[in-house]
Amino acid sequence: MKRLFTVFAVSVLVLTASGLVLAQSDSHIGTWKLNVAKSKFDPGPPIKSETRTYESTGDGYKFNGERVNADGSTATYGFTVKYDGKDYSIVGQDTYGADTLNVKLIDANHIASTSKKGGKVLYTSRVVVSQDGKVMTLTSKGTNASGQSFNNVAVYDKE
Repeated sequence: MKRLFTVFAVSVLVLTASGLVLAQSDSHIGTWKLNVAKSKFDPGPPIKSETRTYESTGDGYKFNGERVNADGSTATYGFTVKYDGKDYSIVGQDTYGADTLNVKLIDANHIASTSKKGGKVLYTSRVVVSQDGKVMTLTSKGTNASGQSFNNVAVYDKE
């Protein structure tokens, strides 16, 4: 019985530690502000501003976004995902009209995601955080919910 308890306790510690290591190795966690001057929106016009906040959940993250669109309207959206490649719901107004996305953590500085509407892939994105952790580049390519193609590179500075 004592041996079983020891094995259980060690297992719990290992799983907890691995979750903490994964959370600490995800460099996009934090608050980021869009640097419009360094970003490229094809086609335009670009969004006027955006703040993105990522909070670690241990096996994924919680995201909240607030943006000012080109026409001056505002939008908020968010989601909570795990790094398991499964689809998770987007709450609010995704920039390109997606209602779900899935996310894969490639390594501490790289994330890949696929965004969908009604189960159909709209676009893919790749997040790359610089080695110094101060700049995040989000490259998104595909179509929006209206079927218009886009290829955008959004650059964010860490707050």
